[in-house]
Amino acid sequence: EVQLVESGGGLVQPGGSLRLSCAASGFTFTGYWMYWVRQAPGKGLEWVSAINSYGPTNYADSVKGRFTISQDNAKNTLYLQMNTLKPEDTAMYYCAAARTWRDVVGGKPNYQGQGTQVTVSS
Repeated sequence: EVQLVESGGGLVQPGGSLRLSCAASGFTFTGYWMYWVRQAPGKGLEWVSAINSYGPTNYADSVKGRFTISQDNAKNTLYLQMNTLKPEDTAMYYCAAARTWRDVVGGKPNYQGQGTQVTVSS
């Protein structure tokens, strides 16, 4: 059974940092784009960042320079280091896996987790 389990969310003040983790089981990262999406209250899903098993990474303009995506293939775990957090980063964050970049941008993951809540507020 494939599972993606996110953790690391919480309440943080503006300017603070959080590190999200996504533990995967039932499949390996090889051949997949692993990525993060988020959904703020009352809004649609927003793609945040993606990493390919061969190394390339991509970021949404809204998080570029503040967030860093990485993965540990030995641990089958995906990470998202979030620095200089802003109130507009408040959202439920989901990790997902897709075979092709087209499926990433098209919002058609092969697998997706249940999410972890990030709240940025003073």
